[in-house]
Amino acid sequence: MNSRPLLYGLGRGPARERIQIEHAPPSECARRLAEGEVDVGLLPVAAIAQLGLYALPVGCVSAKGRVESILLVGETPIDTWHTVSLDRSSRSSATLARLLLAARGKTDLRYEVRDPYEAAETVGIGRGALLIGDAALELQGRFPYRYDLGEMWNAWTGFPLVTALWAVREPTVDPVILADLQEAVEAGKGAFDQLALAHAVEMGEADPEPYRRYLSESLAFDLGRRERAGLAEYLRRANAAGLLPPEIHFASPMPNRALQRAGIEAILSRAAAGKRISIAESARLLDEAPLAELGAAADERRRQLHPDGHVTYIVERNVNYTNVCTTACRFCAFFRAPGKDGGYTLSWDEIGAKLEALKAAGGVQVLLQGGINPELRLPYYEELVRFIKGHGLRLNGFSPEEIHCLAELEGTSVEAILVRLKDAGLDSVPGGGAEVLVDRVRSRIARKKATSAEWLEVMRIAHRLGMRASATLMYGVGETSFERALHLSKLRDLQDETGGFTAFICWPYQDGGLKLRGDQEGAGEYLRMLAVSRLTLDNFENLQASWPTMGPTVGQAALHFGANDFGQVMFEENVVSAAGSVFSMNSAGIERHIRDAGFVPVRRNGLYGRLEDAA
Repeated sequence: MNSRPLLYGLGRGPARERIQIEHAPPSECARRLAEGEVDVGLLPVAAIAQLGLYALPVGCVSAKGRVESILLVGETPIDTWHTVSLDRSSRSSATLARLLLAARGKTDLRYEVRDPYEAAETVGIGRGALLIGDAALELQGRFPYRYDLGEMWNAWTGFPLVTALWAVREPTVDPVILADLQEAVEAGKGAFDQLALAHAVEMGEADPEPYRRYLSESLAFDLGRRERAGLAEYLRRANAAGLLPPEIHFASPMPNRALQRAGIEAILSRAAAGKRISIAESARLLDEAPLAELGAAADERRRQLHPDGHVTYIVERNVNYTNVCTTACRFCAFFRAPGKDGGYTLSWDEIGAKLEALKAAGGVQVLLQGGINPELRLPYYEELVRFIKGHGLRLNGFSPEEIHCLAELEGTSVEAILVRLKDAGLDSVPGGGAEVLVDRVRSRIARKKATSAEWLEVMRIAHRLGMRASATLMYGVGETSFERALHLSKLRDLQDETGGFTAFICWPYQDGGLKLRGDQEGAGEYLRMLAVSRLTLDNFENLQASWPTMGPTVGQAALHFGANDFGQVMFEENVVSAAGSVFSMNSAGIERHIRDAGFVPVRRNGLYGRLEDAA
C-alpha cells in the first residue's frame, strides 16, 4: 500500500513504454536488485546500506510521526516481553525495532525471524511481534497492546522516519530514469483518492477513507531536507549499535566520459591504498577500468602486503578419493553417478602410493576432495583422515559441499561432522564448491548443491573451531559482473567476522564440450578478475595465481596483477582436467617461472608459513 504512490505514474505516460514493474516483498526486491535480476528497486534503507547499493534522490516512503504500518504488538505490555518475532521481509523495520527496544532498556530480548503474517501467530504471554505493511494494517486490531514505531522514532529523535528509497547497483544512473521516477512521485501524490479506493476494493472494504488518510496524513513521499536528516540519524544510531553501515551513497546522473574516467581513477586510488570499496564499485572496475591501470593498482596493493618481493608455493598433492557423485553439476565432467561405468573409490594401497610419492618429492600437504558418494559414511572419512595423517602429512580436506552433504546423510549437524573430522586429524578445509556464491547462478549450474548461505555457514563453523580455509571463485558461467563482485563481498564479510581464510584463488570455467556453455574467458579477463579480487578483498593477505588452468606465462603475469603465491606443484589433477587442458609443473619449473617474473621463490606450508628460501 505505501509504495503505490511511487508506482502510480510509472504505469502511465511515456514511462509505461520503458519500464516493466514487478511486485515483491521488500527483502525479495533487495535480493533481485543485488543479484542483477532488475535494474531499479524500491528497497528498505537498511538493505541499501547493507548491500552497498546506491539510492536515488527522487522520492521515498517516510512517516511524519505515527505510521500505522510498522507496529510492535503483544498480548501483554512491551516491558514484559522476553522474545520478539521479527518480520523477515524488511531489514529496516527489524533494525528500527531493535533500536527502539534497546532505547527502552530492553537489551536482553531474544529475537526470532519469521515470514510475513507468521510473526503475528507467535504472539503470547511475554512474546511480542513486529508487523509491517499490509499485515500491520490488517491485523493490528487483534492485539490489545500496539506500539507504532514511526511515533516512537519521532518522539525519540524528532525526525521523520524514512523507510524506503529507490536504489540501483551503480553510482550513476540514466537521467531519463530519474525523470520518470520523479514524475511518478508527483502523479502519485495527486492520486491518493484513486489509490485508496482501489485498495479498499481489493480488501473487500466499503470505506476507502482510512486508506486515504494513511497515504495523505501518515506518510510523505518527497525526499526533502528533513527526510534526509532523519535518514542520516537512523543510519548513525544503527551504526552505533553495530547493526548497519554509517551512510548511504546516492547515485548521480551519468556523467560525461571525462568525469566517468575520473570516478574510476578515484576508486582505483582508494582500493590501491587498502581502503574498502563497495560491491557496485568492484563491479564497475570489472566493467570499466583499463586493464593496465587495474593491474598497476592491484600490484601496488600486493607490494604493500608483501614488500620483500618473495613469491610462495607449496609442494602438495591433489587426491580425489572418489568420483562417484550425486550432485550432477552441469559444469563437471569428472563425476560419475552411482552405479555408472567409470566410477571409482581409491583403495588404501592406491592412496598410500600417492602419499609416498608426495613425501619423496618433499611434499608437506595433501589436498583431499571427492564427489558426494552416498556409500561413504562418517566412519570411512574418519579412517581416511587418520590414514593420511599417519603418513606425517598435513591434510587440507573436504569441501564445504562434501561436509554439508555428509551432515545431511548422517542426520546430524555440520558442526558435529567437523568436530569428528578435526578430532581424527583434519587440519583445514579447502574452498572448493563455491563456484559463484549467488543462488540465481547456483540454481542454474548446480541446483543440487548447497546454497551460498550454506557454503558460507560451513566455513563459518570451521573457522570457529579453529580450522583455516581457502576461498575460491569459478567464474564464466553466465554470471554478471555485479554477481562476481557480490561473491567477493560475501567472502570479505565472512573474513571480517572470522579471519579464517588463508587465501583466495579464482579461475575461469573450463569448457570441455559440456552441455553448459560458459563464457570462455581469456587471459585478459582472468587478470582483470584477479586484480579486482585483490582490490576488493582488502582483508585477504594471500592471492594465488591459477597457472594450472591459465598456463605458466599467464601465471607469471598474475604476479603483477595482485597474486603473491604460485600455488602448488602439480602431481596430478582430475577434476578441472576432465573438462579441459590443465598444465603441469614440478618444483624446479615453478621456481624458474617465479624468478623469470622478477621475484624470489619460497616454499611454504599449508598455512602460508615459509619453509625455506629456494636455492
